[in-house]
Amino acid sequence: MSAAAKNVAVLGSTGSIGGAALEVIEASGGRLRAIALSAHASLERLLDQARRFQPRWIVATDETAARQFHWRGLPADTELVIGAAALADIAAADEVDVVLAGIVGSAGLLSTWAALEAKKTIALANKETLVMAGQLVTRLAAERGAVILPVDSEHSAIFQALQAGRHEEVQRIVLTASGGPFRELSPEQLKQVTVDDALAHPTWNMGPKITVDSATMMNKALEIIESHWLFDLPADQIDVVIHPQSVVHSFVEFVDGSVIAQLGPPDMKLPIQYALEYPHRRAGIAPRLNWNAAWRLDFQPPEPERFPALKLGHDCAQAGGTSGAVLNAANEAAVAAFLAGELHFTEIVPACRSVLEAHDFDRQPTLKRLIELDGWARQEVARWVCA
Repeated sequence: MSAAAKNVAVLGSTGSIGGAALEVIEASGGRLRAIALSAHASLERLLDQARRFQPRWIVATDETAARQFHWRGLPADTELVIGAAALADIAAADEVDVVLAGIVGSAGLLSTWAALEAKKTIALANKETLVMAGQLVTRLAAERGAVILPVDSEHSAIFQALQAGRHEEVQRIVLTASGGPFRELSPEQLKQVTVDDALAHPTWNMGPKITVDSATMMNKALEIIESHWLFDLPADQIDVVIHPQSVVHSFVEFVDGSVIAQLGPPDMKLPIQYALEYPHRRAGIAPRLNWNAAWRLDFQPPEPERFPALKLGHDCAQAGGTSGAVLNAANEAAVAAFLAGELHFTEIVPACRSVLEAHDFDRQPTLKRLIELDGWARQEVARWVCA
């Protein structure tokens, strides 16, 4: 292993983002090393990854499952650490250069916070960190001199396109959205949507929670909030357009009318590699567009009636404060209820709106208060489901 290798802690290594990140690391020719891996309950896969990548640490956050699991074959030089609290320690470890924050949901916030306090570079795939605590997180990064690099394909695209001009020259940014599997369904047809329908994404291969978010367009609502904090832009300079092919990953319009877009096949390896190798561009394993074949790109504005989540995203980006944390927690709980058959697909966004409107808004919350409201919002959704 080269002495100049970047040591990457892949938090959430058994998920779709984590798996793609390990493919990128393996193909890097020694420039990148997986020094730490973490998983919640997918322990067999975590053990397989440990055998393959020989990390310094692996973290199993589900303590009960981890203590019952037989860790036969764990490499002798790999230390097993059990419990979610260990994630923060690993993220802040001196040996770690880059933390790939790939844990889905609010569970990824505290480890990302610890990494920022330790002045690490964050390859951020966990949008919920900025949705929940964008004001606090961006302030901490600035104070500590930490770097946040986006991994979401849309935010990576914007990050790359923004290099074509100065911040004050930006007219607006436009997030592209596939529209999910229901972009052409009528309101009556949406009432018949099943869990299997919602999980059948037309272009992306993602975990169940993110796939449902794509179907409701709540993922785009959360990305609006994330963009507000990540790129220091007001909500009225952040738009969304439906682009079914998922080839244009987002674009930036400058004040002179120039539009700079970033294109690529719908595959996460390219934005992951860009973040891990930044500021360099390297040859990699991401698939390429075929310029010898005929193809087309379609764009259309989203219909507010079909995708009411988008307004919630704009409202929360404009309000700031505790709004993003409450929306995110309510959505996580509502999606979980939908996947469990306790809530209908068309009830996910109304449940989120109800909880958001009922919460005690605070414009300058502490991290402790945001975590308290995260728990409160989940309880409110549970009451909403049972009502």
